[in-house]
Amino acid sequence: MTDNTDPGAPDSNPDPQAEREIRERVTRLAFGGDAGRFDEFVRVLGDATPAGVDVILRGSSITGHKHGSDEPFDAGGPGTSDLDVTFVGGDMVMLFREFHIPGVHSVPLSEEHPFASPPLAPLRNRLCAMTKRPVNLQATTSLVQYLRDVTMDQPYLVLLRKPKDEEA
Repeated sequence: MTDNTDPGAPDSNPDPQAEREIRERVTRLAFGGDAGRFDEFVRVLGDATPAGVDVILRGSSITGHKHGSDEPFDAGGPGTSDLDVTFVGGDMVMLFREFHIPGVHSVPLSEEHPFASPPLAPLRNRLCAMTKRPVNLQATTSLVQYLRDVTMDQPYLVLLRKPKDEEA
């Protein structure tokens, strides 16, 4: 799912029908079918995201089931499944101090790694309160996202694109 302008940028021309289906699934599963709540979630992310960064959502809210199993989203009850948000590009990885790949691919700011990114903790807390579920925030470079896309074939939804100021 990549375009030719930036080998790591999420695809700018995904299949519109597939994207619509994924967006509807996310809205139904994670936001109780309320498109306004979903839009507010994206707006809050957009307000906190600098230019030159894309924001994607991946995980069970995209597929409808837990990775590697058939356990459905929120199998443990409402609000039990998390949302996995990834900031792609820009200098977002610089806001993290815990990494899977140092300086390139962070661990998620999550219940398991509550101090992974102190600057993003207020945003995470706000998103968790808005959604009434855990929201994990992670950052990666465009190259790592591209490699994950090509080698792992994990579906995701592009929530927003924040072009660099000179591209706006």
